[in-house]
Amino acid sequence: MQPYQPFNPSILQWCDLTSTLTLPIPEPFRYEQNIGYLSRSTNECLFHVDNSEIFKLIRIGDNSVLTAVNSEDNRLLHIRLLTHQQAMVTPALRAEVARYVWEWFDLGTNLAPFYALAKGDPILSQVTQDFYGLRLMGIPDLFEAMSWGIIGQQINLTFAYTLKRRLVETFGTRFDWEGRTYWAFPTPQRIAELTPDALTVLQFTGKKAEYLIGVAKLMAEGFLSKEALFRKEDFAEMEKELLHIRGIGPWTANYVLMRCLRNPAAFPLADVGLHNALKHVLGLEQKPSLSHIQELAEGWSGWEAYATFYLWRVLY
Repeated sequence: MQPYQPFNPSILQWCDLTSTLTLPIPEPFRYEQNIGYLSRSTNECLFHVDNSEIFKLIRIGDNSVLTAVNSEDNRLLHIRLLTHQQAMVTPALRAEVARYVWEWFDLGTNLAPFYALAKGDPILSQVTQDFYGLRLMGIPDLFEAMSWGIIGQQINLTFAYTLKRRLVETFGTRFDWEGRTYWAFPTPQRIAELTPDALTVLQFTGKKAEYLIGVAKLMAEGFLSKEALFRKEDFAEMEKELLHIRGIGPWTANYVLMRCLRNPAAFPLADVGLHNALKHVLGLEQKPSLSHIQELAEGWSGWEAYATFYLWRVLY
């Protein structure tokens, strides 16, 4: 398997007249599949899809930049910067916005080996045809990814979206543009200042409130960062580091490894959505056992994260 290709600013093209970045897209990619995934919930609060264009408020350092992303040909992503005066759009800011989008759409992963593997797999062959060109849409911000993992523990997806919206609209960054409000996820510094009762009033459980504030404090105080995790020797060391954090179990750790740290072998084995998807795809009367899932996944080695993501897409 080829390693993940980090973002290279030299591939960018910039149009001053339209404040638009152009980002080449590696094959295979189908924009409609990815926008279909992003459109699955009507209660999403961190981006808005309008006429096939994705509007998102992206935090770059101390700045928040409203961006609009679209693609007309599956070869180029066009990224419009909507909220900065031209003089403020430095090459560094453009590069960081493009880096975020690159990670968000997982454009650094070579999917050819995964599709080759899936072609001969009785479970994955059909779902990869159905969702051909879908990327493992990510969460580039570590605090957001860990928070979403904590929020999603042992509750249904609908209520998880409700809790996320309450958290974001209470403590996040707001920007109003052309009659619509856009939000960026709260910073760890903001959440670290809270006491658990500030979250339990939003219907977080006491434990989840403590976990979320605990992670925020680790990040605000410099004990946890995406950069430090990437300095670990391998993904097993990253997982070990995450599991040392209160409130982070194997499911949450592997969710973060999938969505933020880009480990294609991350495998949230206990995920209820994965179990339900396998039950549906295989036509089973009951959800498969963990040992049965491990048997089914023997052929997915190195690509468990993508296999899981495609199976999730069957349901969501």
